[in-house]
Amino acid sequence: MNHKHRKVLHALFAHPTSANLSVRDVESVLKELGGELEQRHGGRWGVHLNDHFAEFSHGGHSLPPAQVRRMRKFIEGAGVDPQKDYPL
Repeated sequence: MNHKHRKVLHALFAHPTSANLSVRDVESVLKELGGELEQRHGGRWGVHLNDHFAEFSHGGHSLPPAQVRRMRKFIEGAGVDPQKDYPL
């Protein structure tokens, strides 16, 4: 995982919750983690990561804070620990 992807991953877990994370950057990080993304209907996209699945809205250029928090829980639930697995 390159440095940019690591920065985005750590930004997902930053406090306070970031409101300006690019959807495209987050998608790239999920792919780097081994996730499979699929476009769904209604502006949504699904993510399969380590036998876990979640669906997120694709409403704009950046993820709203509520989606960032959901993404954080999904990544943690899939067994990824950014501090341990991908330190900066």
